[in-house]
Amino acid sequence: MENQQIIVGRNAVREALKAGRTLQRIYLQESSHGGSLGDILDLAEKRKVPVETVPREKLDRLAGGLRHQGVAAQGTPVPLADLDTVLGKIREEGKTPFLLLLDELQDPQNVGALIRTANSAGVQGVLLPQRRSCPLNAVVARISAGAVEHIPIIPIGNIVQTMKKLKKQGFWIVGADMDGKDLYFDADLKGPLVLVVGAEGNGLGRLVKEQCDFIVRIPMLGQVSSLNASVAGAILMYEIVRQRILADRNL
Repeated sequence: MENQQIIVGRNAVREALKAGRTLQRIYLQESSHGGSLGDILDLAEKRKVPVETVPREKLDRLAGGLRHQGVAAQGTPVPLADLDTVLGKIREEGKTPFLLLLDELQDPQNVGALIRTANSAGVQGVLLPQRRSCPLNAVVARISAGAVEHIPIIPIGNIVQTMKKLKKQGFWIVGADMDGKDLYFDADLKGPLVLVVGAEGNGLGRLVKEQCDFIVRIPMLGQVSSLNASVAGAILMYEIVRQRILADRNL
């Protein structure tokens, strides 16, 4: 349906309810019980979202092959955020800025996993290019375990122009590439940062790489020479978290 999205899986539906996303209907598989279903039904009742019990076959069709755990919902798309509004909120909160920029990632599994980690690591916004990027579909929502509901997703046009704008506002741009500085010994990641994660296979685009203030590399000690984009992004995000926690403790 136009301007509608199917949300699949218990975590994704529960977090959509918690976040106040507009849901038209929740579909519950016959004989489903236990786990987080009680929370989902309680939240649906509070939000006055109708719940329809359906056979598994209908839920399978709605889920489009995704593992639905007996629950799906029909709702509006994930609300998108405005960059200037997000930056204003960060300034009001007085926190050290930390943004994640996904450089034309196509795989919804990677995008969903990165959004989930970003939320856990305290990232204040995820910058998602409008062209040549994975859409915020049901796969992304499910893999993110509902994190798309709780972290600002910021659509951007020209990546390089956005990077230049952020640099003028005091951000340092850090990208990951094998010819960069050692992540654990040479990189100071405590200041206002935009972390750029490159596309699967291709890594950072040339123009994007040129706009980075510095490049870091993750040490590779085995025979495999590269990591999955979401794994690399998680390592980078939590090194930033580690450095900031240590800096705060040493104040």
